[in-house]
Amino acid sequence: MALTFMFILLAILLIVGVPVAVSLAGASLVYILIEGRPAVVMIHTMINGVDSFPLLAIPFFILAGHLMNTAGITNKIFAFARALVGWMHGGLGHVNVGASVIFAGMSGAAVADAGGLGTIEIKAMRDAGYDTDFSVGITAASSTIGPIIPPSLPLVIYGVMASVSIGELFAAGLIPGLLMAVSLMIMVAWYSRRRNYPRDASFQLSRLATTFKAAFLPLLTPMIIIGGIVSGVFTPTESAVAAVGYALFLGLVVYRTLTWKHLVRVSMDTIETSAAILMIVSAASIFAYILTANQVAASLGDFLLGISENKNVLLVIMMLLVLAIGLFMETIAAITILVPVLLPIANQVGIDPVHLGIIVILNLMLGLLTPPVGMVLYVLSQVSGVRFERCVTATMPFLVPLVIVLFMVVFIPDLALWLPTMFYR
Repeated sequence: MALTFMFILLAILLIVGVPVAVSLAGASLVYILIEGRPAVVMIHTMINGVDSFPLLAIPFFILAGHLMNTAGITNKIFAFARALVGWMHGGLGHVNVGASVIFAGMSGAAVADAGGLGTIEIKAMRDAGYDTDFSVGITAASSTIGPIIPPSLPLVIYGVMASVSIGELFAAGLIPGLLMAVSLMIMVAWYSRRRNYPRDASFQLSRLATTFKAAFLPLLTPMIIIGGIVSGVFTPTESAVAAVGYALFLGLVVYRTLTWKHLVRVSMDTIETSAAILMIVSAASIFAYILTANQVAASLGDFLLGISENKNVLLVIMMLLVLAIGLFMETIAAITILVPVLLPIANQVGIDPVHLGIIVILNLMLGLLTPPVGMVLYVLSQVSGVRFERCVTATMPFLVPLVIVLFMVVFIPDLALWLPTMFYR
């Protein structure tokens, strides 16, 4: 009875717009009080939920992304991507995707990509005569590559919640992330042929060399992060610290575009974002504790196994469940709630937890592009001046290639597991 009331209360709080962390903690507290358990249990569980060394990676990766944006490094990345693929039909569409792939190796957050690169990309595409809908749609879709290609904030959260190696998760995200980029570029090429979009410029080796030279130091960031993790030089958390140190070096010493005023603003933005994320993780830990204590995962597992014991069928069912949750809930909150429920089921039928993690994050990226939550769409609506409803319709066609990649990763596990197997197992 108390458990049912907790779920109903949580749903009501979320529907009326109460912040996710407050909704989770509030519903959990009501359950604990009804059950007559001491409130100190909740406090200890919430503290233990964020008492994790890997979670330190979150504020540092967020800070690194903010520093890259503020230091003007995104402009150099965009210019290099423009010289690299801008000569193709619909060149700026390809540039949009290519720039997101490069920036994905620095920030690990879709919203950071949409807010940082999105402003530059949409303006450039509009100035070149591209349709506003096409410009907004491809910018939104390409921004979801960020949390798949390492480093990735959602994968860090999943790794902590599932007790899975974050290094393995980072390695697992690389191929699916590149597949997302290729599929979107195919979509851009198809659109460009139909609408006769222009090439941005003819290919010039000298221009490519100049922009590469300007972007060379920023382009080293993904190599430092990923190379350091794979080679064992440092952990994912230490790589986040290294990324911040390198971003500060570029902004303060090399380009000298960062001022003390910038650093204060960036630090405050990072504190605000990190606090919100960690509050959600903390509140979700007590919620997960209650679910575990009441064997909710086991009951759901028995129910799903009653439908089918086929691994692929169960993967599709879990995928649909995650997709449904992702439509209504922010990514980090969805991960913290879903992992304690889905992981025991996956273990029962032999689904690799690393494979499950990539599928969960890919699913939740679709939620960033769909109402009613659609955080990326809200950001792009602000930076582009386009109504939210129009952003939604503009993005819908670009969901098709992303869904195709999702199904490929679901049914071909090696797309996610080949690199972790090679480097870690």
